[in-house]
Amino acid sequence: MSRVKGGTVTHARHKKILKAAKGHYGFRSRTFKVAAQSVDKANQYATRDRAVRKRNFRALWIQRINAAVRAIDPALTYSRFINGLALAGIEVDRKVLSDLAIHEPEAFGAIVEKVKGALPAA
Repeated sequence: MSRVKGGTVTHARHKKILKAAKGHYGFRSRTFKVAAQSVDKANQYATRDRAVRKRNFRALWIQRINAAVRAIDPALTYSRFINGLALAGIEVDRKVLSDLAIHEPEAFGAIVEKVKGALPAA
């Protein structure tokens, strides 16, 4: 059987990993073995944090909606506002509500008034 040299393939694989490790600190960016571990871990974090980013944005939208609702009516809480949306039959998600609260306060105020009308008097 003839001899097979795999140098070009191995070199390409190493180069790919080292390129992905660019910006890592110390040996993590220069040594293949350590860089491979570093890149694997970075990819695990990237996969996990795509879901975490969605949670963070939802939390941000909720905080913005709560602040905007309380600015209009201090007695109205976020929880009661969301309940009032359901009672009023308004199907707008939190991302859009947050955007309305920032960029179109008049429209958001109109939604808040509809919600207050749909809520039972407490």
